[in-house]
Order: sequence, then structure tokens, then C-alpha cells
Amino acid sequence: MIDPIVLAEEKGNKFIWLSIDQAEMEKGIITNQYLLIVKDKGVMLDPGGPLVFERVYTTMQKFIKPEDVEYIFLSHEDPDIISGLSIWLTYCPNAKILVSGLWDRFLPHVGVDIKMNVIRIPLQGMRINLNGDDLRIVPAHFLHSPGNFHLYDPITKVYFSGDLGAAVYPKGTWYIMVDDFDEHKKYMEGFHRAYMANKKAIELWIKQIQGLDIRIIAPQHGAIFEGENAKKFIDWIKSLDKVGIDYLEEVLSNNA
Repeated sequence: MIDPIVLAEEKGNKFIWLSIDQAEMEKGIITNQYLLIVKDKGVMLDPGGPLVFERVYTTMQKFIKPEDVEYIFLSHEDPDIISGLSIWLTYCPNAKILVSGLWDRFLPHVGVDIKMNVIRIPLQGMRINLNGDDLRIVPAHFLHSPGNFHLYDPITKVYFSGDLGAAVYPKGTWYIMVDDFDEHKKYMEGFHRAYMANKKAIELWIKQIQGLDIRIIAPQHGAIFEGENAKKFIDWIKSLDKVGIDYLEEVLSNNA
């Protein structure tokens, strides 16, 4: 087990990466789970499925009581994010799920009562109050999913980016903080070209984050960008010329 990391701590807020078990690396897609604490209340970010629940829940309790988790934030609808929700709601009885209004109707398939536990995020995003602080839910549609959202805490200046920023490591390679951005980007390029919808979706997201003071970008897969590397990531994603539909068109044309 690799210990959790407090990525940022400011004015009673903590943004925490919740460890990883090396055994998970052999069982499926490696996922990052995060906990944001505002004073003594918390929000879990993309908490994951049954494969990781025991590890994530045990680590979370080092920082917060389960009954003090007020929100579970879902960036999109993939099973590595939502499949453990019914377990989380059993152990965190006060938590409300924050999910796109496009995807809430699918949650009963993982055992969630959407009449009781769900706050629907509108297409334009929203702000939520957690223990007196406003957190911003930022639209990032089609990066890679419709109804895709990120979460930003203006106190710690950490930006949770879901699958944007994801990296796919070759076997035998893993690290949690980006050190050498030029080396790291080769693990990101294939994923972003295949999964992000198109250049327009990236441009719309860039407009949404203008004016945000982002110190750390924390994705659900891969490694975390801090300081100058966070800026380099934003510049890099803006520079990608062909992604999604445009990339697919080129691939299929070459096969014709």
C-alpha cells in the first residue's frame, strides 16, 4: 500500500489523494480517488467501484468520519467511477450524489435511489456550498463524455479534472506526481486523441477555466500536475490538433 498524500492544505481545507494498493495494478484500470475536506466536512471525488472500495474507505477514515461526507461527486458515468455507489451510500449515510442530469437515470442500475440521494448538475455547471465555502463544478462536456464535469476548490486551488489529463502507463511504470512533463506526455497522447471528442470540446473547456487560479490538476487516472506542470498540461491540451472525430476520420481514411 502506498500512503495517501495531502496535495494541498489551506485555511482548514485539505485536498487528499487516497493512496493505492499495488495489487490493483494487476486487476484493472488504475484509478485515483480524492477527498476534499472543508474544515470538518468532505466530498469524495469519483470514488470508484467494489474493486477499490475497501482501500479507499479505510484510507478516507484517517482524515474524516464517514458521516461527515456530505457529497459524492461524479465527473461522468463510467463504471470505474459509479459502480460502488450503493456501498458508499451505505457507509456514508449523509452523502448526496452530484451527477449530471444526463446520467442520473442510469444510477438505479447500480442500486441508487435517485429520488433520495441525487443532486442533478445542469449543463452549465453550478456552485455548491460545503461548510461555508463555495466549490465550483465546471462543465467539461465531451471530454470525454456528454454530461462531463470537473470540480475546483478556490481555497486549495486544486482542480479535479476527471479523465482529462489521464495517462496510460506501460507495464512496470507508475508514479503519482508528474516530474518530467515532456516524458509524461507520451503516456497521455494516445488516450486523449482517442477519447476526447474533438478540438471544439477542448476550446469550450479552456473558456470555462479562464480566470481560475489553478495550482494543481488532479486527474482520475495517471499522475498529478503541480505548479508549472499544471500550466504545461493546459498548453499541451490546447496544442493537440486532431482528437476524437478528427483523429478517427484520419485513421479510417488511412484504412480505406
